[in-house]
Amino acid sequence: MSEKKNIARAAGVLGAATMLSRIMGMIRDMVVSRLFGAGLYTDAFFAAFQIPNMLRRFFAEGALTSAFVPTFSEWHTNKGEEETRALANVCFTALTIVMAGITILGIIFSPQLVHLMFPGFSSNPEKLSVTILLNRLMFPYIFFVSLVALCMGILNTLRHFFTPAISTVFLNISMILSALLLHDRFQVPIVALAVGVLIGGVLQLLLQLPVLYRMGFPLRPNFNLDHPALKRITLLMGPSVFGVGVYYLNITVGSILASLLPEGSVSYLYYAQRLFEFPQGIFTVSVAQAVLPSMSRQAAAGDMDALKESLSYGVRLTLFITIPAMVGLMFCATPIFSLLFMGGAFDYAKAVNCGTALLYYSVGLAFVALVRVLVPAFYALKDTKTPVAVAFAAFLLNLLFSLILMGPMKHGGLALASSLSALGNMLLLLWFLRKKIGPFGGRAISVAGVKGIIASLPMALAVYWIMRLIDWSPPGKRLLKGGVLGGGVLAGMAIFLVSAHLLRCEEAGDVIGLVKRKLFKK
Repeated sequence: MSEKKNIARAAGVLGAATMLSRIMGMIRDMVVSRLFGAGLYTDAFFAAFQIPNMLRRFFAEGALTSAFVPTFSEWHTNKGEEETRALANVCFTALTIVMAGITILGIIFSPQLVHLMFPGFSSNPEKLSVTILLNRLMFPYIFFVSLVALCMGILNTLRHFFTPAISTVFLNISMILSALLLHDRFQVPIVALAVGVLIGGVLQLLLQLPVLYRMGFPLRPNFNLDHPALKRITLLMGPSVFGVGVYYLNITVGSILASLLPEGSVSYLYYAQRLFEFPQGIFTVSVAQAVLPSMSRQAAAGDMDALKESLSYGVRLTLFITIPAMVGLMFCATPIFSLLFMGGAFDYAKAVNCGTALLYYSVGLAFVALVRVLVPAFYALKDTKTPVAVAFAAFLLNLLFSLILMGPMKHGGLALASSLSALGNMLLLLWFLRKKIGPFGGRAISVAGVKGIIASLPMALAVYWIMRLIDWSPPGKRLLKGGVLGGGVLAGMAIFLVSAHLLRCEEAGDVIGLVKRKLFKK
């Protein structure tokens, strides 16, 4: 029971910090949409940023974290603080060397990377040249943010969650200020955003270092590259690159195919993906990050019953949050873009196109969220092969569905393909995990899912009716739009929580109790 409380408390801390970060990210996207709209230059920026960002998610936040945290946690549990500190320094040194090399290669071979990743840009020389320029400017971001990911893994293992979660706020602030203050100082105004990305990466790293120092883990060079734990981490990272990153690889495939669709498609998918990740960032990622250290400690101690309980609880908690969030996003997709993004270079047609992409992404919200929780369970058990095999199957599914749906549904088909592949990924992971560790509360998980769906039905009716009260197409009227959208969200949340309480959802009590402690603690 105490471990469940630890997971819920850690998820709450992460969720609060990440909510602030996501709000700042939304403000950032609003500023970008107003200044630059959705067209040639935003397509170029989002495409250019996606290359280092994809590598960050694959290697840094994905494979590195999933390979490093279980090993570091085991070392911290069994070897003592001195040995653990040495391991942290060895990993920091090795990662610095590797990422410096990758960064230099990325800058040199930017033209080839852009041609490979976005073949549709070749037909527009201006878009192609701007994308290459922006990619070269932003590629060093992966160097800084990879070191940030390592620091995050150390701090999360030490049960310090707030600083890693809050760090992306500084990236968003940097991009917002750069866009507002520097966009008129460059021949290509959107270059200001690339400058903001670089500054933000440096600030994110600088934020972590003092906290590590205070917790007894100052990072210093250590060139003992033959360290046995480093070799184990490297071996675990290899296959997990693909295993953890399949969802983002699917998104990247969507962007590659979107470059072949009408202009603006890359931007529509980007804006929709950002809003789609909002509920994930607030809670789903928080649960996944909170449950991995717990499962790693339990696996290291050989306590499989406790690991199963942590996993089951993480899955149930994830379903409780993502099912109503999925329903809400589906009904509020276009109204959200109308309220937050319309204005300047961003008109209602663009809001509708982004809303279409968000609608189809939302279908897969619960599936994507469960993948994020299930994959770390395999890594806690030192199994990297199964997620790789499942990831490959999911990747093929995404590619197949994308090619089938992009013709008749354009960018909406690419978003739906991503959701369908996430469903396949989730089902396969559940099946293989059950075979590996045996039943882990499948009945309780099914009951939680069914209750979540039932509780969401009255919420869906209320939100649908409220969203139809006004016309969302005229520009402006932000007070009216904000009142209706905010009222719909609050009403939907209240109806869902009441329904969940009446259905006696255990997770409802945990979430409400956590909120009460956060709001009313002395």
